[in-house]
Amino acid sequence: MNLYTMLIRPLLFTLEPEWAHHTLMQTLRQTRGRQFQGLRNFLHEQLSYNHLALHQQIWGLHFRNPLGLAAGFDKDGLAWDWWSDLGFGFAELGTVTPQAQPGNPPPRLFRLPPDEGIINRMGFNNQGVAHLQQQLANNSGAKKHPIGINLGKGKNTPLEQAWQDYLYGLQQLKNYGDYFVVNVSSPNTAHLRDLQAVTLLTPILDALQKENQGDKPLLIKISPDLENEAIVEMIRLTQKYDLAGVIATNTTVTRPALKSRHRQEPGGLSGRPLQRRSSEVIRLIYQQTQGQLPIIGVGGIFSAAEAWEKITAGACLLQIYTGWVYQGPGIVKDILMGLSQKLTELNFSSIAQAVGLAHR
Repeated sequence: MNLYTMLIRPLLFTLEPEWAHHTLMQTLRQTRGRQFQGLRNFLHEQLSYNHLALHQQIWGLHFRNPLGLAAGFDKDGLAWDWWSDLGFGFAELGTVTPQAQPGNPPPRLFRLPPDEGIINRMGFNNQGVAHLQQQLANNSGAKKHPIGINLGKGKNTPLEQAWQDYLYGLQQLKNYGDYFVVNVSSPNTAHLRDLQAVTLLTPILDALQKENQGDKPLLIKISPDLENEAIVEMIRLTQKYDLAGVIATNTTVTRPALKSRHRQEPGGLSGRPLQRRSSEVIRLIYQQTQGQLPIIGVGGIFSAAEAWEKITAGACLLQIYTGWVYQGPGIVKDILMGLSQKLTELNFSSIAQAVGLAHR
């Protein structure tokens, strides 16, 4: 227990979830100026943890630590340069679509405290590619951490034309992101998950890689609800198109023995209930690729133990969202300190030595 879980979270959880999130993002956006540098330096000192064993070079990018902010938290890049001061080793922005769109009607975000989960059916609400481009172009200083950009299709774009939306996002934002993610696995945009089928995914990957020409790492984010056979088929397609990695996993539409009164709300479930399946998918991908395809593990990470499980299952990088909401900003430092302690116990000089350890 800490100050956040004892005092701040109970007060925070009395507020409507989306309003609370919007207020946080606007506060961070408004405190990006130099006049707030003292505050940022203080928070950086309190919430960050640096250990050489946690540093990695992946895709030619330097990650000071393996823990990143998952997509969906900072959709519009309002606080993109804040996240390293809050301890993260990287941040993924988006999901962003070609044009601004409002998403699904509220209420569309629900906390599940008894289950330590969140259900959202936001529906790719965002301010569009041009707005995100503007946020990243107004660079107030040198970039402190890698930035990923999560690409999606517009709600009204027919599935057969979806490749055009993903291509447009890459073309417009290529100079601003360090890596890009093809999001075809969100359950909150009608029929989006149909794009995981080979016949619809192929033209998307084909168009992106012809445009990309190997300039930027291109990843795909997959659903935990796919059968293992379908995951294997998708991995074969990622290998065919020489994708740089996989994010495992997105949210789930399953409802595994939940206790919350919101358990039947439609939408994607994240948090602790997703922890086991996410790790299973990571293990499967690592086995199928013999550890040759970088995996970003996300889903139910609340502690160093759960982070370690995903790393030893095969993830070289991690992302959190729900755990940050429930445990507070201090979770980042706690996890990183716990990981470095594990490495010391095993006499490992690099976190890379632990990736896939459970398979060896």
